Amino acid sequence: MLHLGEELKRGGCRLTKPRIEHGMNEADTCRKHVVPALQAAGWEAEPHSIAEQRTITDGRIVPVGRGFIRKPPKRVDYLLSYERGFPLAVVEAKAAWKTAGAGLQQAKEYAEMLGLHFAYATNGTEIVEFEYFTGSETVLAAYPTPAQLWQRYRAGR
Repeated sequence: MLHLGEELKRGGCRLTKPRIEHGMNEADTCRKHVVPALQAAGWEAEPHSIAEQRTITDGRIVPVGRGFIRKPPKRVDYLLSYERGFPLAVVEAKAAWKTAGAGLQQAKEYAEMLGLHFAYATNGTEIVEFEYFTGSETVLAAYPTPAQLWQRYRAGR
């Protein structure tokens, strides 16, 4: 695991872990840290894609009095697809002041709902991965590339 200001070498380039401001909310963390980290891993290069705020349920219908109300839908913060129509992983982001692990259960729930084998949770500095093939939970320095995740998916099937 990297600490603030440490560098990691990845794909021939040096990336410096960003300094996270603890007053940042989830949207700030996503915009300033999560999206750039996913882009650096190659998830935005064709044919791969990052889908943001993807709705995965319509929301529960709950009886109220003589009527019904619909609860808010569930939304994945990020859905990572190897190619169009072939998602591999979900990413759940939390505010910088929370731990990355605070979003792992939610990421796992969404991955299970979608039948995916990889779930990630992050707070902008920490990344926690859960892999369903092995049942392992790992703290990562960076997101895997699409090719790396695809290879692991194929090996696990």
